[in-house]
Amino acid sequence: METQIGDFKLILGIDEAGRGALAGPVAVAGAILPAERVVLPYRDSKTLKFERRVELAEHVKSYAVRYAIKLVPAADIDSTGILKVVIRASEEIIQELQPEAVITDYLKVKTGLPLLAVPKADANSYTVAAASLLAKTARDQYMIELHEKHPEYGFAGHKGYGTQEHVQALQKHGVTPEHRKTFAPVAQGLLFSEN
Repeated sequence: METQIGDFKLILGIDEAGRGALAGPVAVAGAILPAERVVLPYRDSKTLKFERRVELAEHVKSYAVRYAIKLVPAADIDSTGILKVVIRASEEIIQELQPEAVITDYLKVKTGLPLLAVPKADANSYTVAAASLLAKTARDQYMIELHEKHPEYGFAGHKGYGTQEHVQALQKHGVTPEHRKTFAPVAQGLLFSEN
């Protein structure tokens, strides 16, 4: 996929993790890999087991020319909206890493650079897959640490997504500051608790 965008040396892949979660930050990451075209083990992070994701994310950090990870908290998501915070964090990463071209997983960002925003880029681009690995492992680590503060929610297992276990914990314990209060299941829980 990198060849579809042109003959650039500094191609930035951007991806995010946690966009649909009910709690915790959304993680946005970008990676610029060396220009030589080699076969890499990077894959869409959702297709890999936890241990393999961690191992590959560490490889990305040592192999990448440049990389960046941004964690945007639930409060910002509530005040600004999930899509807007993902776009803003992506644009900040572009400014920070100074690429020549950008590939995203169907995310349209404002940039004067050549942009390839296509579906399933995390499965078809090594640079986007590398960003996916960084975003997912950073967010997972955050949620594991959050589990230590709030074990009653089971964050280490579901990572803040709307599983039955998580919804039941919300009903029983209410919301934490880490919950996205504008997301429907959390907002409904707030309405019930106020009645």
